[in-house]
Amino acid sequence: MEPSGTTPSTTLRLLAEQAFSRAAGAPLLAGNRVDLLIDAEAAFDAWLAAIAGATDTILFENYIFRSDALGRRFLDALIERARAGVQVCVVRDWLGCLGQSSAGFWAPLVAAGGEVRAYNPPRFASPFGWMSRDHRKLLVVDATVGFVGGICVSGTWLGDPAKRIEPWRDTAIAVRGPALGELVQAFADVWGQLGEPLAPDVGERAARALPCGNTDLRVVATVPNTAGLYRLDQLIAGMARTNLWLTDAYFVGVAPYVQALIAASRDGVDVRLLVPGSSDIPAVGSLSRAGYRPLLEAGIRVFEWNGSMLHAKTAVADGRWARVGSSNLNLASWMGNCEIDIAIEDQAFAHRMEAQYEQDIARATEIVLKMPRRRRSTRTSIPRGAQGGSSGRAAAGALRLANSIGAAITNRRVLGPAEGAPLLVAGVILSIAAVLAALWPRLVAWPLAALALWIGATLIARYAELRRKAPPARDPDIG
Repeated sequence: MEPSGTTPSTTLRLLAEQAFSRAAGAPLLAGNRVDLLIDAEAAFDAWLAAIAGATDTILFENYIFRSDALGRRFLDALIERARAGVQVCVVRDWLGCLGQSSAGFWAPLVAAGGEVRAYNPPRFASPFGWMSRDHRKLLVVDATVGFVGGICVSGTWLGDPAKRIEPWRDTAIAVRGPALGELVQAFADVWGQLGEPLAPDVGERAARALPCGNTDLRVVATVPNTAGLYRLDQLIAGMARTNLWLTDAYFVGVAPYVQALIAASRDGVDVRLLVPGSSDIPAVGSLSRAGYRPLLEAGIRVFEWNGSMLHAKTAVADGRWARVGSSNLNLASWMGNCEIDIAIEDQAFAHRMEAQYEQDIARATEIVLKMPRRRRSTRTSIPRGAQGGSSGRAAAGALRLANSIGAAITNRRVLGPAEGAPLLVAGVILSIAAVLAALWPRLVAWPLAALALWIGATLIARYAELRRKAPPARDPDIG
């Protein structure tokens, strides 16, 4: 029954808002200002300017901090503010920073009064814990401005003019207004997992941020196994009426989401997907292409970026909804990582995103079925050894390989030519493993026994820890 005084259209809008809030696990926040930052140079300039003006707190969470010239610029800026009495808190992902920056890189900041914590370093008590990563790119300065996007603190994003390597294509946003409270809370949740919690007054100040614009948005801060953004992406794919334009660095065709895109396309929605043409991990790009056929057959338009690397993670739908953040369209981001994205419900911002999308596909090559082989000269290559900023890329390749192997074994779908090479590699590896197991069983049995012992000891240790933390049993009352 509809409440008195409401119309059917009002009721539908309320139901849609409720559905979005429940799917994302994030309320709609009004009164914000959102500025679009295209590519890393614009983002880095805005980040450094905000840090230089900090008077109270700097909360910085990123997957990669690289100890190159750019990384040292940020480190020097953070040290200067820490010495001035500003509270500086940094969360770096252990795996993302492996080989990029060490604990020694951060020692001057710690000496200046800042605090740096590493997310999820390997631990004996958690054999497979390393699979969960902090893939967020989040910076909040005072209770004034927050930044979210796909950009890591690495000079790789700026390219190398001397070597004719173009800057990476990426997207970030600056946010001001009531959303700052949610951004600080997202940071505080991870910070509290790694040590002493953030002081409550930091979040309280951000929660009092006054409205400063007219943009409605949701802060979708996901942690492993919550899948809030996955549910929201599925919902958007199901509700889009005119267009759904996606940009993703490491797209992996997870069946339920692919089916949602296909259903939207067959229902007349203009569905487009923009992905890298030259990936920083070439093998992942080849594996991802194996999933193009079902999309193309359903009328979805697929474009490959012609520049050095496309690393943005964005979406825009129906000229009124958009998303910018750190999440890739794969299970690693949806289910395995800490991620942060902003879902924006604003026509003006969505139109800016659509205009940028049109500019991007003008620099891309559209993929069509049975198209002739393209000349390699249309691509700007990425130098060997350049490292990207996504933990999803390795998971993307693994998932695609598993999908191809599963399809080959069960015959559940027709395999494409691009899937041949991975199947050959997997077949050879499995055959060699089988021969080794038959001739020298101990080569297989001993590692498995060691792994089983490790996991068993871990479970027993966890049991003992839970028993220690359990409250003492109360004696029953005697009547």
